[in-house]
Amino acid sequence: MSPVLSEFLRELPGWFLFSGIFLPVTLLLFLLIAYFRIKLMEVNEELSQTPDHQHNRKASSSRYQRKKQT
Repeated sequence: MSPVLSEFLRELPGWFLFSGIFLPVTLLLFLLIAYFRIKLMEVNEELSQTPDHQHNRKASSSRYQRKKQT
């Protein structure tokens, strides 16, 4: 380990490392996970309320297959 890094880690208090770096980053990651989970649940709800969702998916895939063959 370089002398500068070694000195920095020796002088850095453990509580600062935990409460100033580790804890905020961890909380931010949890917040992002919760946000995207809520958004995914909203999209799933909207898709389940769409009556012709499966029909449109099959139609678009068959159109893609026809374009691919020509």
